[in-house]
Amino acid sequence: MAALSDITPFILTYNEEPNLQRCLESVAWASQILVLDSGSTDATDAIAARYPQVEFVERPFDCHSAQANFGLELITTPWVLSLDADYVISPELREEIAATMQTADPATVYFAPFKFRVSGKVLRTCFMPPRGILYARAGAVYDQDGHTQRLSLAGRRTAMLTNPIIHDDRKPLTRWLESQRKYAVLEAEKLAATPKSELNLPDKLRATGWAAPVAIFPYALVVRGLFLDGLPGLLYAVERLYAEVILALHVLHRKMSKP
Repeated sequence: MAALSDITPFILTYNEEPNLQRCLESVAWASQILVLDSGSTDATDAIAARYPQVEFVERPFDCHSAQANFGLELITTPWVLSLDADYVISPELREEIAATMQTADPATVYFAPFKFRVSGKVLRTCFMPPRGILYARAGAVYDQDGHTQRLSLAGRRTAMLTNPIIHDDRKPLTRWLESQRKYAVLEAEKLAATPKSELNLPDKLRATGWAAPVAIFPYALVVRGLFLDGLPGLLYAVERLYAEVILALHVLHRKMSKP
């Protein structure tokens, strides 16, 4: 029977001063925490140093999957809780993880859904798919998937946790815009390299170069009800629209550059 003490929260960081403390506070129950940094120039390292159980390691960034796989080699506990610095583990999710560990299966990756918190308000919906966050370290490996890393599920089953991770990113808007610009290039490359038969419906819309931007704003605001969340809901809907527009631009440019 495993316990919370068998888990190392694992957090990738780069200039996460606006977020890291909330994340670390939410996993302060852990006896070991690994923060793998990509050369932050803000107070990320100073925030990590406030927590005696945090091991702070720096590694130059090359890609998300290489960074994650490097971190896995440093973890000594049998279980990993994979997080981003803008994630918050609620007390309810912590209790669910503790209960899950009592019968946890090392061959199973445990996924968690998300809730977005914008300007202090938890939105009624979000477009981030569930992520595999809790898994046995032995044999774990990450693959590059578009702009981010994805845990390989080869030989593993999956199970879904009930309580969501709270996504609460408070970095400046300019940082978010720059990130989306970089992500769009990688996502366009992924779409171009994936056979159409293997794309899910949202990615099939994105691959057209026009359908996703046309659909996303009314879908987010009306169908998914974000207009009921006031200005935070409107902001999130506009952010989704922006992300789809910039991706569509890259998809169209790739189509037009073909011989």
